[in-house]
Amino acid sequence: MNWTSPTDLRQQMEKYWQRGDILRARVDEDELFPLTLRLRKPGARDLTERFAAVADWVRALRDGSKDNRGYGYKVHWRQRRHRVQGANDLPDAITVDTEDDALCWLNRRDDAARFSQLAERTLAVFPALRSWLRQRPLQALEQEPIWDDLLAVLAWFQAHPRAAVYLRELDIPGIHTKFIEAHRGLLAELLDAVLPAHAIDAGATGVRGFNRRYGLRDKPTLIRFRLLDDRLAINGLTDLTVPADQLARLDPGADTVFITENEINGLAFPSFPNALVIFGLGYRVEALRRLPWLADKQLYYWGDIDTHGFAILNRFRQSFPHARSLLMDRATLDAHRPVWGREDGAKRFNGTLDNLTKAERDLFETLLENRPAPALRLEQEHIAQSWLLETLNDL
Repeated sequence: MNWTSPTDLRQQMEKYWQRGDILRARVDEDELFPLTLRLRKPGARDLTERFAAVADWVRALRDGSKDNRGYGYKVHWRQRRHRVQGANDLPDAITVDTEDDALCWLNRRDDAARFSQLAERTLAVFPALRSWLRQRPLQALEQEPIWDDLLAVLAWFQAHPRAAVYLRELDIPGIHTKFIEAHRGLLAELLDAVLPAHAIDAGATGVRGFNRRYGLRDKPTLIRFRLLDDRLAINGLTDLTVPADQLARLDPGADTVFITENEINGLAFPSFPNALVIFGLGYRVEALRRLPWLADKQLYYWGDIDTHGFAILNRFRQSFPHARSLLMDRATLDAHRPVWGREDGAKRFNGTLDNLTKAERDLFETLLENRPAPALRLEQEHIAQSWLLETLNDL
């Protein structure tokens, strides 16, 4: 028997709640009720062969109905005549006639009242959030204990668009800035709805882009570099770490710039005439686009021979198309077979790289195809220093 039970009916009604339909109707001021629920009924053969079971099914539906309990679903009856059992009133349709019937049945009256109060307070101040409340009513209800704090943050950003201060400088009564850090994902959705377009940097996305997106100051990106020629020393200093924005104004005067992914390789990089090495950035290599003076230098990027090494090289070339790779070739790979390693197969980069040379792309594709070994990786710190020196002598 697959006839609809009172439990099945409640599960159908619960889906309307879980989809947010009931609360959404409150935001829209639309009428969702009455609702008709699906009803699987006995057939004529069941009345002949399972009449006792049918009677039990009818009794269960009647006992669970609004007529018996005062709320919930309503049974609509229809008389059916049977040649053996005679005339019997059987359930023909099930409806839930009012929102209150549904909420009492689901034990959600208090939740719905709290949501309505939250929505009323919100729309009185931020009418632009109506669409968000429609789309995410259950998320709003889940955040109801902190909702007023979230609104206070929205009000501050609305009153101080693109304030150009650090997050820790925000002075919002009763709100610790760690609260903002902990809820950046949700706040970003809400701020996008309430702030004008000119107050949002659409190019900054995700949690990490929160500060830049809404005009707060980020912790400065620090760039570490070594001057490889003592003649370029700055007040006797050859190893410096400088904020990117300041380094943009400081051209050390080198003709050649090496960029290496690994910190140790940067520290061990040998002397080279009129050159410097920048190191330790990894995927943050995009920060170098802030250094306009790099455009006129001979640039060499040295990364691991693995999928991510080529992905970083590709990213660097987006800003500096003239950059050449260093020790990221098949000869270097083959010469260091004893120190080959493996990439984490689940984390390998397999996207499209449009800024590689043909030789680089061929090697990248060789790695993706697991040739000459599965998930092959040659980390740059495993490359012999003598091999590096010989390559530099040929530049």
